[in-house]
Amino acid sequence: MKMQEAIENVLGAEGTPALVIGKRLIKEKYQEFCHQFAGAKIYYALKANPHPGIVELLHELGCGFEISSQGELELLLRLGISPQKIISSNPVKDQVFINSAYSKGINLFAFDSESEIEKLSRFAPGSKVYVRLSVSNEGSEWPLSKKFGVETEEAAELLVQAKEKGLQPYGIAFHVGSQCAKATTWASAIEKSKAVWELARSKGIELHLLNIGGGFPIKYIKPVPSLAEIAQVIRDSVTKAFPENIELVLAPGRALVGEAGTLVATVIAKAVRDGEKWLYLDVGVFNGLMETVGGIKYPMLTKKGSKTSKWVLAGPSCDSFDVISIEAELPELEVGDKVYIKSAGAYTTAYASQFDGFLIPKVHFI
Repeated sequence: MKMQEAIENVLGAEGTPALVIGKRLIKEKYQEFCHQFAGAKIYYALKANPHPGIVELLHELGCGFEISSQGELELLLRLGISPQKIISSNPVKDQVFINSAYSKGINLFAFDSESEIEKLSRFAPGSKVYVRLSVSNEGSEWPLSKKFGVETEEAAELLVQAKEKGLQPYGIAFHVGSQCAKATTWASAIEKSKAVWELARSKGIELHLLNIGGGFPIKYIKPVPSLAEIAQVIRDSVTKAFPENIELVLAPGRALVGEAGTLVATVIAKAVRDGEKWLYLDVGVFNGLMETVGGIKYPMLTKKGSKTSKWVLAGPSCDSFDVISIEAELPELEVGDKVYIKSAGAYTTAYASQFDGFLIPKVHFI
């Protein structure tokens, strides 16, 4: 309840929906990554939550940034982030963005196709590039394996083609999928990366960097391994598979900011439909909780008693798709009561729209 009181104090007379972010927890999470991956370079995946307050805090702590678009680049440059602290790991980039990023001094890009090599060689000549490898996303809540990445032999061949086009083939990248709860998935991906590394070497390509991406899980409702457990598996796998001087890169997003955010919503209506109890909040799928569509289940608290029952929880829009959960365990609430949605710092306001005229949650820092 102390946290809820602190949240209420920062909200004051302002209404909901609101996203309240704790700076201290972001700092602690970043420091934990630095401790668990000593010597690695950490780049915050800006897509998770691009709020300027988060950028400024992580920048002060020494973190770099991973971006995908012109809009993200312009945001970082406006906030005074050095291009030397920025990389782009999206293997599908617009040529305008490539040209702009290169002209500002960014020289580390991902790729996974011949067409991307053509664009990079034309608009970012001589840049360092790393190939995106397709790996298993077993254990992840939000798989990313089909849209990006190539298999081992093609990855090595693309590195050769990149060199022939005047680029600097520099490393390998992969992503195990978002909210991955299986540590061995990283171990398998690292072993597969080793195969590419060695195959590239046999073709005259000496690599230097391994980007293991993000995907580190946070606490929602399901139990997940700790960062320390996952980091131990990763460290052991990298030590076994790669030279001691390898440049290890991480790009956490959710893991740095997710648990720091509490989304505060208000009950705006309730009903009984076909024997089911429904609660309607002023935040829903479209204006803050899009990840519920992919199966993310947020822990929720209220100021009411501990006796709970099952509710269908829905957002405020007139679209029937706007259902947050069909099995939310909540006490008996009334119109005007608040619901505190925990671990909501990532992919909430970042995904949100003003569909149907409903507000995107305002962000507050404590």
